[in-house]
This record gives sequence, structure tokens and C-alpha cells, in this order.
Amino acid sequence: MKGAAMHNLETKKCSPIQEGTVPLNEQEEYDYLNQIHSWSLSRKQVHQLRKLFQFASFHEAVDFVDQVARIAEEENHHPDIYLAYRHVTIILWTKKIAGLTENDFILAAKIDQVPLPN
Repeated sequence: MKGAAMHNLETKKCSPIQEGTVPLNEQEEYDYLNQIHSWSLSRKQVHQLRKLFQFASFHEAVDFVDQVARIAEEENHHPDIYLAYRHVTIILWTKKIAGLTENDFILAAKIDQVPLPN
């Protein structure tokens, strides 16, 4: 993995993934994980990125989900989003290849740019 290729993930665009694309290996996942904030790797059946966001109200949580949905549409890369009252869990993985790609980390970095209420 080239170090320069990972800088400024939030400024990159997600690119279409072709069938047969190989998911990132564990070292690449950790290299990318160091570029985003407070996301965790899950390696149960499928490697995924996860992050829990907590809000003061249901309304704030819904507003956040709406902003994430707009980013996902712009990037054409769609996370699993779980809303439970004042908590939002986002799970990222590239379903087409059942693993993680750079797109997942790009979207995570862009989600991290969404302003959170004080």
C-alpha cells in the first residue's frame, strides 16, 4: 500500500468495484483504519467497519442519518445504518466482494466530517 494513496481519504471519491476485486488484507485494513477516527474493525464472517454515534435527542440522530444518506448517495456507496432512539450505528463493507475496500474507508472519512451537535 502506498502511503500517499491513503492521505486525505475525505477528499477522494468512491469508485465502482468490479466483480473479482480482492478485499483489502489485514495490514491494509489497519493502515486505512489509522486514517479515520474511532471506527472499529469487525472480522466475524465478513470484515466490516463499525461506529456508534450518540446524540442528545432522537431528532439529532435522525438529522445525522439524513446527512449520512446524502453523502452515501453522492458516493454511490451505501452503509448499513441502524437508528435506535438517540443512537446511530453505521456499518460499512463492500457487499459486492464481501469485504473491505478503500471505498469503505473513504465513506467513513466523509462521515467523520459531518458536524455533530454540541
